Amino acid sequence: MQYLHTMIRVADLDASLDFYCHKLGMVEIRRRDSEKGRFTLVFLAAGGDETRAQQDDSPCLELTHNWDPEDYNGGRNFGHLAYRVDNIYETCQKLMDAGVTINRPPRDGYMAFIRSPDGISIELLQTGDKLAPAEPWASMENTGSW
Repeated sequence: MQYLHTMIRVADLDASLDFYCHKLGMVEIRRRDSEKGRFTLVFLAAGGDETRAQQDDSPCLELTHNWDPEDYNGGRNFGHLAYRVDNIYETCQKLMDAGVTINRPPRDGYMAFIRSPDGISIELLQTGDKLAPAEPWASMENTGSW
């Protein structure tokens, strides 16, 4: 058995691509539009995994956009996506500077949570050992749910 991808439904494909690609740094690998099914599938790879993903050797995130409007409630009932990052503090600062709310700041130097435009919870984990506690993160409170 080989893990292939995680699929999430998105209401606004442009907003989702802006979030996942421009703000989170993922790369679009392939796209499929289905006129008959009235949907678009977009497969994304984590930055650095694009070559492996193109060779079907690395898991992808599949964004499914149904062309007919639907209401996707919650997001948290999905669970969460998780990604390792080289520097949790730099990543969170870059996301905040891009207008992303850090719902659970990396107070411990290891873990943070954010949400996509569709309410999907995303866990960010520090690669390797925890970083030493640092401000403003160490004293930052949670915002909303994560």
